[in-house]
Amino acid sequence: MIEVVTFGCRLNAYESEAVKARAGEAGLENAVVFNTCAVTAEAVRQSRQAIRKVRREKPDAKIIVTGCAAQTEPETYSGMAEVDAVLGNDEKLDARSYFDLGERVRVNDIMSVKETAPQFVDSFDGRARAFLQVQNGCDHRCTFCIIPYGRGNSRSVPMGAVVEEARRLTDNGLAEIVLTGVDLTAYGADLPGKPRLGQLVRKILKLVPDVKRLRISSIDSIEADPDFMRAIAEEERLMPHFHLSAQSGDDMILKRMKRRHARRDTIEFCETVRGLRPDVSFGADLIAGFPTETEAMFENSLNLVDDAGLTFLHVFPYSTRKGTPAARMPQLNGPIIKERAARLRTKGDAALAARHETLVGTAQILLMEKQGLGRTACFMPVQVTGNAEPGSFRDVLVAGTNGKQLIAA
Repeated sequence: MIEVVTFGCRLNAYESEAVKARAGEAGLENAVVFNTCAVTAEAVRQSRQAIRKVRREKPDAKIIVTGCAAQTEPETYSGMAEVDAVLGNDEKLDARSYFDLGERVRVNDIMSVKETAPQFVDSFDGRARAFLQVQNGCDHRCTFCIIPYGRGNSRSVPMGAVVEEARRLTDNGLAEIVLTGVDLTAYGADLPGKPRLGQLVRKILKLVPDVKRLRISSIDSIEADPDFMRAIAEEERLMPHFHLSAQSGDDMILKRMKRRHARRDTIEFCETVRGLRPDVSFGADLIAGFPTETEAMFENSLNLVDDAGLTFLHVFPYSTRKGTPAARMPQLNGPIIKERAARLRTKGDAALAARHETLVGTAQILLMEKQGLGRTACFMPVQVTGNAEPGSFRDVLVAGTNGKQLIAA
């Protein structure tokens, strides 16, 4: 048996399915693979804690560590007695890596990887939706981010392969597909003809009619191309929920982060999309306590939630990552970072509750995720009664909310 423990993003979740398939092809048995995340020091700490716990519970299992943290700091894991092998982000997707685990550390130079091959994952165990990797890596160098050193430079999966995998997934009964990548709006720049994300979206929806719902995992709004905006307006199967890599609501902090957008860009994108799809909901990544952030700068991030109409917040307390430019900037005290992150989360909870209230009394079509829980097109969770097969659709009337979820009649 092969167990894969996933930390971090949706791209990791997709790759974990590929890891399970590739390790299975190699005949690996009695193994636990940890697919790690390097975004924060806390993510690394949690992975080390989980490794130790599994070793105590499964003393005879092979423990393999891979993912972004294994790529950026392999010595952290090779120094753990509990770990049998460390594989880089490129090696983890090659079945040959699992045939012979005699070489304890195999982590190549990720910047040397120039292509991203399709993994052809057939299904996602226990999930109503599937993630589909279309891009990997990032050419940008935001001052806080370690991920390019874990993922390499931007590279795209050819459109034909994406369409083929979308068809395989829908043929296996998955009604919803989520396109994933590290920098999705960079899609296609390295491919012949330089197609953009919008062209890919329209191609999938045209050539794979059995895709009932198509979602986008996370985007840089400043890089949204005209075809993508037209798809938002015209393609009903493109779900009206967009998660933005905003990071801050203050222009000076955005410059110090070396982001490519200003505060106003986020607000204008949300206003434009809301005009095209009034039922849309927006999420955003926001970092609290970035170096040099004053209270007034932080207030701009708080106010962005209302000014842009954000609903789902992913709040990250700033975490120093060794080797990044931000690590050399004047740092805030830990208690200040923690307090600001808590305030942002409270603001996000209030925004979500307010959006729930606007949906009470409306008719919704849910994709059922599991017994008793489904999602609207705009990704709102809804509690339901009665039996419903995961992956099926159900028409409901929203009768109320408990502040965290909607409740169907």
